[in-house]
Amino acid sequence: MQNDAHGLSSDSLDIKETIQGYTKNWLWFLFSVVLFLLIGYVYNRYTISEYEAQALIKIQPEEGSSELGFFKDLDLLQGNSNPILDEIEIIKSRSNLIQVVRQLELNTQIFVQGDILESELYNNPPLNLNFLESDSIISISYDFFLELTSEASFAFKDSEGGESQAYTFGSSIETPIGELIITPNPKSIKNAIGKRFHIKISPITVVADAYKDRIIIAPNDKNSYVLGLYLQDRIQKKAKDIINTLIQVYNDNAIKMKKEVADRTSNFIDARIKEISSSLSKVDQSAEDFKTDRGITDIASESNMNLNVGMANRQELENATLQLNMASSMLDMVQNQDEYETLPSNLGLSDQTVAATTARYNQIVAQRNSLLESSSERNPVVQELDKQLNSLKNSLASSLNNTAENLSMQINSLSKQQSQINYRIYSAPGNERELRDITRQQVTTEELYLYLLEKREEAQIAFASASPPSSIIDWAYSSKNTPVYPNKLMTYFIAISLGLLVPFIVIYANELLDNKIHNKVGLEKIVGDIPVLAEIPKVSKKENLLVGKEDRSVLAESIRILQTNLDYLLRSKSKKEKRNIILVTSSVPGEGKTFLSSNLSLTLINSGKKTLLVGADIRNPKLLRFISREQAKAEKKAIQGSGLGLTEYLFDNDITLEEITEELPLNGTTLSMVYSGKVPPNPAELLMKDRLNQFFEEASKIYDYIIVDSAPLLVVADTQLIANHADQILYVTKAGSTENKVLSFPLKLLKEGKIKNLSFVVNNVAASKLGYGGKYGYGYSSSKKKAWWKFGAA
Repeated sequence: MQNDAHGLSSDSLDIKETIQGYTKNWLWFLFSVVLFLLIGYVYNRYTISEYEAQALIKIQPEEGSSELGFFKDLDLLQGNSNPILDEIEIIKSRSNLIQVVRQLELNTQIFVQGDILESELYNNPPLNLNFLESDSIISISYDFFLELTSEASFAFKDSEGGESQAYTFGSSIETPIGELIITPNPKSIKNAIGKRFHIKISPITVVADAYKDRIIIAPNDKNSYVLGLYLQDRIQKKAKDIINTLIQVYNDNAIKMKKEVADRTSNFIDARIKEISSSLSKVDQSAEDFKTDRGITDIASESNMNLNVGMANRQELENATLQLNMASSMLDMVQNQDEYETLPSNLGLSDQTVAATTARYNQIVAQRNSLLESSSERNPVVQELDKQLNSLKNSLASSLNNTAENLSMQINSLSKQQSQINYRIYSAPGNERELRDITRQQVTTEELYLYLLEKREEAQIAFASASPPSSIIDWAYSSKNTPVYPNKLMTYFIAISLGLLVPFIVIYANELLDNKIHNKVGLEKIVGDIPVLAEIPKVSKKENLLVGKEDRSVLAESIRILQTNLDYLLRSKSKKEKRNIILVTSSVPGEGKTFLSSNLSLTLINSGKKTLLVGADIRNPKLLRFISREQAKAEKKAIQGSGLGLTEYLFDNDITLEEITEELPLNGTTLSMVYSGKVPPNPAELLMKDRLNQFFEEASKIYDYIIVDSAPLLVVADTQLIANHADQILYVTKAGSTENKVLSFPLKLLKEGKIKNLSFVVNNVAASKLGYGGKYGYGYSSSKKKAWWKFGAA
């Protein structure tokens, strides 16, 4: 025997059986589908319809020459983002929707009350609501109810079941959200007299947030600039108006923003132009002051001129220095001359007097030298010449001294001039550098000034030519005039699906959570090779619980099958020995062991077998109460000690089998029966006596079959004591009651060898589960007409 032969769950799935588990409950599926279709009909009938509106717009991509070009050129605006997603968020922005709600007055809803539903009025309502305070300060929702009594008056209620108050149109009404004045609409007030209205006022922000969640905006393609706007609403025109107004608000706000940016840009540029213009004037003044302070007009030409003048001045200075040296040397020569000697002439001194005096002096010296050759120094002529020479010498010394002084003054003057010239030459690079810095600042400031003038013109052009960010391809429209919600066909489809799914889930969950025995097939999967002899049908309280002599009921046929299988099982085990003791037990009370043992005994008797029914449940005797009401009275006397039963037999060795056996006429048959007897204080000890073995040996010789109705096996140990004497054990399970795990106990006892010859019977099986899924049940009993609600279980 395989290890899993006694498993508590099946390892294989019979697909046909699984399908039959659902098809046999077709009536529940039909009932569920009809119920859900009815629910779907009610849902479609009373659910407020919603219509869809849609529009198409194309987002215009930003151009490089926009009003933001100035900031982009300055790298003030940077970042990478998806422009389409950004525009979607801008369109659905809370501020835009608040404007839409305020323009269309969507925060005020007027409903006409009907018998079941309310219908909203959108166009041309008969009432106009006016708040003394701005509706933007309303922070709570407020509902009230009106009934127009005439063209001039109405009844006002704070709640639907509240007390009404009469008001005339134009009267001030105190409400939790401020004073309210209601005025009539002359165009539609007449048709509204006598009708009841429900007015709902909500905060603008709440309504805007609600539409923000309901409006869907999506591009037609991943890289497309075309956006679709979708909205579902109870009123088709209202949905169109909301989408159209949202598009208009989006474009208006975008144009306004562009103009504000352009205007701010222009103002910024104007301020910068003023500031740069002042800076440019300061730079020009700095250049002018620099040239004026330095005496510079053109640094390059002045540098060339200074170089030329310096060279000429340096030559003059050298000439003057040379003449000064010559004059000084000649003066020393004149002053230090002891004799009258000739002096150098033509030295290049600029003073012609010195040259003339020197020439005259040299001429007289030559005359004197000529006279001295022929005369002496005392010669008056010579002495006269000496006087002349001394006079010329003094005159020459004075002239040379004056010349030297003049040359010294000239040298000093030329040196100063040379210093000034050298300063100008050496300071020219620094002046040029400083002037270049000033010139560079001047050019930069001038270029920025001209750039700002250009950008100011661009900003003014952008302000004048600001265009909306989107072009409208299709204004809001509806592709169809039928409601998109609820979708009636989809509702019915879902209803049918749920109608099939719910019973399926219930049945599946029931089978999944079901841990009980239901029929022979299920029991065979658990017990494996251990025989399941029969399944006993469920018998209603109105039917006879005991089989008759010529009974053709389903119960009688099932007991006959049990008899046949049992007889075959007993004969197959031993053909020589007489094996006729059959023990009937179960797991717990109430599973039908007494019912089965009684009917099996009657069936065996009806087939001509001499049968003895023994009530071996000496702890809780129930056999007599089951047989008949009259016999139950006898059982009551027996319990009180007025009758003899198995207990008395086991206790008293003098009592014989004949004394405790009673013959009971029942359903045209005489049933031989041994009662349980009195309830002893020590049942287990009593059953351990050899007297019990003597009872079965003696009865086996007299009767063909001994049916022993014992106590439940799982509750007490009595049954195991009796099982040692049994040739076959019929273990009764009750369909829908006996749990799978309970069967592990008898299977364990069988495996351990504590019991033997175990077989099973399934009791209380529903007609739909008899045989293999109810398909091959008992069909030879007398036919009966079924009520219509039972056809699903057939």
